[in-house]
Amino acid sequence: MEINADFSRRVAIHAAGMPWVPSPIAGVERRMLDRIGDEVARATSIVRYAPESRFSAHTHGGGEEFLVLDGVFEDEHGDYPAGSYVRNPPTTRHIPGSAPGCTLFVKLWQFEPADRTEVHHTVVWEKFKAMRQGADIATRMLWN
Repeated sequence: MEINADFSRRVAIHAAGMPWVPSPIAGVERRMLDRIGDEVARATSIVRYAPESRFSAHTHGGGEEFLVLDGVFEDEHGDYPAGSYVRNPPTTRHIPGSAPGCTLFVKLWQFEPADRTEVHHTVVWEKFKAMRQGADIATRMLWN
């Protein structure tokens, strides 16, 4: 499967207008923003976990990073409320889920194969909001 797979071209998408696509796990749906591959893919997605949904244990061969947009994401390493950024490098393994439900911005398979830098960081949304002035766009490093 290829969705917006030509990275030399600009793409602008309003994700709210896209359909939710069921994942192989009941209660987990995705809005696929870009994708190269089938179920194991280089991908950028908005992922929604229904309350009490869980993925089975799996390893991220190409790494994973995500930002929790709402709710609380959970795995055996911790609970990550809205504003949390997690960077799981290649070979990282976990059992993800969400008791209350959550929505994530997720990127898969974009790391260098030898990268092993793990990051778990919670961003304070109020500080993000305070940075915005009028129509300006502010940036903030999630990790470095």
